[in-house]
Amino acid sequence: MDESPHIMVVEGRFYADIADELAAGALEALDAAGASYERFEVPGAFEVPAAIQYAIRSMDFFAGRRRFDGYVALGCVIRGETTHYDYVCGESARKLQDLAVQYSLALGYGILTVENREQAWARASRQQKNKGGDAAGACLQMLELKRRFRLYPR
Repeated sequence: MDESPHIMVVEGRFYADIADELAAGALEALDAAGASYERFEVPGAFEVPAAIQYAIRSMDFFAGRRRFDGYVALGCVIRGETTHYDYVCGESARKLQDLAVQYSLALGYGILTVENREQAWARASRQQKNKGGDAAGACLQMLELKRRFRLYPR
């Protein structure tokens, strides 16, 4: 890419310690790529798509405000005793995919859907699976694909 991308990082904070580790991995990857970013916190994974939708809608109203070139969605949903887990996981993933397809977004998906905290930590930890870093990397790879199709910058 010719210019440094500007990325929106949205963190579902229901499990704040896990969100912190996911964000650390994502920000390390964005820093290494020379990208700039802004971080936004929302209560949990269910609210992440709405935050991204707000950013998309606001781009048309604020002249001079730098547009986000890509989006990184971070959070964690741990299965509990009810079906709430299924709704949160399914709806947040579905809406993020809908946004990505509808608006041709470069989106990195880093919302963990796990059975317990041990699985969450194994995936969030920068020393293990580093899913935050993976999500940021996916966003940057999709930006490169958009560039190849001449959709970026826009």
